[in-house]
Amino acid sequence: MCGIVGAVAQRDVADILLEGLKRLEYRGYDSAGVAIVDGQGNMQRVRRLGKVSELAEALLAHPLSGGSGIAHTRWATHGVPSENNAHPHVSCGDLAIVHNGIIENHEVLRDELSRDGYKFTSETDTEVMAHLIHRELSKNEDLLSSVLAAVNQLEGAYGTVVMDRRDPSRLVAARSGSPLVVGLGIGENFLASDQLALLPVTRRFLFLEEGDVCEMTRTKVDIYDRSGTRVERRVIESDLDHDAGDKGQYRHYMLKEIHEQPSAVRNTLEDRLTDRRVIIESFGEKAADIFSKVKNVQIIACGTSYHAGMVARYWFESVAGVQCNVEIASEFRYRKSFVPDNSLFVTISQSGETADTLAALRLAKESGYMASLTLCNVPGSSLVRESDLAFMTRAGAEIGVASTKAFTTQLVSLLMLVAAIGRYNDLSEESEAKLVKSLRSLPSVIESALCLSDDIETMAEAFSDKHHSLFLGRGSQYPIAMEGALKLKEISYIHAEAYAAGELKHGPLALIDNSMPVVVVAPNNELLEKLKSNMEEVRARGGLLYVFADSDARLMQGNNVEVLTLNRVDDLIAPIVYTIPLQLLSYFVAIIKGTDVDQPRNLAKSVTVE
Repeated sequence: MCGIVGAVAQRDVADILLEGLKRLEYRGYDSAGVAIVDGQGNMQRVRRLGKVSELAEALLAHPLSGGSGIAHTRWATHGVPSENNAHPHVSCGDLAIVHNGIIENHEVLRDELSRDGYKFTSETDTEVMAHLIHRELSKNEDLLSSVLAAVNQLEGAYGTVVMDRRDPSRLVAARSGSPLVVGLGIGENFLASDQLALLPVTRRFLFLEEGDVCEMTRTKVDIYDRSGTRVERRVIESDLDHDAGDKGQYRHYMLKEIHEQPSAVRNTLEDRLTDRRVIIESFGEKAADIFSKVKNVQIIACGTSYHAGMVARYWFESVAGVQCNVEIASEFRYRKSFVPDNSLFVTISQSGETADTLAALRLAKESGYMASLTLCNVPGSSLVRESDLAFMTRAGAEIGVASTKAFTTQLVSLLMLVAAIGRYNDLSEESEAKLVKSLRSLPSVIESALCLSDDIETMAEAFSDKHHSLFLGRGSQYPIAMEGALKLKEISYIHAEAYAAGELKHGPLALIDNSMPVVVVAPNNELLEKLKSNMEEVRARGGLLYVFADSDARLMQGNNVEVLTLNRVDDLIAPIVYTIPLQLLSYFVAIIKGTDVDQPRNLAKSVTVE
């Protein structure tokens, strides 16, 4: 969600801050702002409701100069989207603060600070933090000790950066539940909520751990834990693509990322397969020892990653012979669960900072799971650092809010995990070799599926005046139908639901009429004949069927039935392949609807609060 950028340098930092915010636009936001201390010690602040481009225009009209500054893109939680609620917030003209997260005890603190004479100009919990730190500064000798004192009074999640106009040579940052990264330069240093924001100025990073407080000057970075004890954090050299934020020839990031899937899958597979086997060490040095003992797998994820986990459940139980349970992270956190013996706890997250998933991992560590593994796209993220094993999906930077290549690379990674664990259970050497062959074929198979783009664009025209849609699948294609429905509702704002097709008669059939498109994923497998019966139920009631099938399915076009044919693929990888046309369908429907494809309303790319 919200984005943070900070800088302390000898040069003017306004352009650096603004470029950083542009690179964080994918996270979702409704307002943007910047604060800079000039050479005379004056606090300069500009905030705007709307896009970063609005802030950029304001800065052209009223340029800011200075070597210390902080900037922010806000996604409204406490307080409506408005200029008054936009960050940075200022206390008494001295302190400026930006903040990601939610302070749960803000109301109690607001009342207390009001009694102490502090005046509030916004509805936000962030302004409460600004005044709290200002009050502590009146008791403590420096900003660092004041921030340490203040954060120990906070309940909730925060990634925050504070600047004092009276000492602009330093910034102080604190992290609890919301990510922050330090970018190391030469005679200048930076802070951000995502390293992508800082790639134009550095490739050397320190990732703050949970509870860390950081004091940063141009030449020095000191990090302390919550108690004030000095700690060391490892410097990581990033190999992320500096130009990942460019659309290139594509109209939208989402379309670019859909078409990047063949290369993304190649990256996921690279150096991780032999001719016949998955290289278990790809999951970590301890992976072989851990996997040899696994008899149960618990997968935890949110949103699109949850759908990937649901597909993996079919694979684990049918291919590897290992029991698998999949649960939404926000539900897992708040119920008492049973932990079977020899259970591996698996988290899936594009960002590695998803708040509920991270909290679930921390809970699992106290609950008796044998070990933990994360599948993630961001090296150095919290899930990666806090898990026993980590497997990088290597999707590359994904800017579009609606996940595409992150999802397919998660599926590929999960299938490799199934093979690795299955080797110690029910998966024969011959079956693993067949699985590896299917994985190797995926990039070219996905390229073939992308060739259907023109036909899918034509199909999308039928959705232009629709307000509701139903997606159907069976077996491992049911979670793919769920993902298809999620994509359509995310970016086109058409209400879409997904059902296991066998459930039609148990309620959803009541919705079927000639204004309700029904999208069906129908590869030729052992459930096809059952699925055909479900489609007949829809057709008999005047429903509009849009079917994605393979050539062996022998499904014919007809009244109210449109069939788009894919090449026949191995059943094991079919869920990955059938994801592609559903992504394209959602994209083209959104284009027809005229919605904001890359930044759909009310949504954020990385959900770092509950």
